[in-house]
Amino acid sequence: MSTSTSTSTSTVRTLLVRGMLAGVVAGLLAFALAYVVGEPSIDSSIALEESQSAPAHEHGDAAPAPAEEEELVTRPIQSTFGLATGVLVYGVALGGIAALAFALCLGRVGRLRPRATAALVAGAAFTTVYLVPFLKYPATPPAVGNPDTIGKRTTLFFLMIVLSVLIAVVAVIAGRRLAPKLGNWNATVAAGGGYVVVMAVACLLLPANTDAVKETFPAALLWEFRLASLAVQALLWTAFGLIFGALAERVLRPPDTRATGQDPEAVTGASPARTG
Repeated sequence: MSTSTSTSTSTVRTLLVRGMLAGVVAGLLAFALAYVVGEPSIDSSIALEESQSAPAHEHGDAAPAPAEEEELVTRPIQSTFGLATGVLVYGVALGGIAALAFALCLGRVGRLRPRATAALVAGAAFTTVYLVPFLKYPATPPAVGNPDTIGKRTTLFFLMIVLSVLIAVVAVIAGRRLAPKLGNWNATVAAGGGYVVVMAVACLLLPANTDAVKETFPAALLWEFRLASLAVQALLWTAFGLIFGALAERVLRPPDTRATGQDPEAVTGASPARTG
């Protein structure tokens, strides 16, 4: 009993490390895409905001502008080292959490292989943590909107994330309990439908970000930034699912197939039974 428990704990620890490593690699890929497709729209947004605020200081009747404070972190550093640090920390943290969720789901959501389970976890994480909150509170570039409402907007976005994740967990539990009565497919459809309905009601009840973007801000530039943000998140979770799935399958492969490189017919996450 103690040996089995020790092995299980060791396996979870190994999956956690693999998840964080997969998060690093996925974060690097996401950083590259964010730098190429995301940063240009941010630079354009900042330049537009500065150009619109400049004429206000040119009128003689305008109050004298206060002396600008020196930036602690310059824009080039923000767009390179700052962006890379943020994305990598984000990837490592969520990679570790997703790895723990993978260990919890493996063998409990049907007879799925580790690669399929990793893809399912990554897809669910992308949907619940980013896509659904994005539909209600889409991303906006910096220097856009009323700066006095940044705290309110951030709070609403994270509230939407918490609601989405909690309702998704409830949907998974409900689906597992309905499976013996309805079957796996019908239970999955019912649980997924329930999640969609509850989140739709939440989107209707939660307040909108009416002051998130100024009316004069170009719509094309706004959606360029939003689509770039969506693409970065999609790449991050797709890369994580593929990389972590491959790493997890190697960890969970029965010992007698690791040396020969054989592909076992089914790996459910439980300790492989040896026939004698």
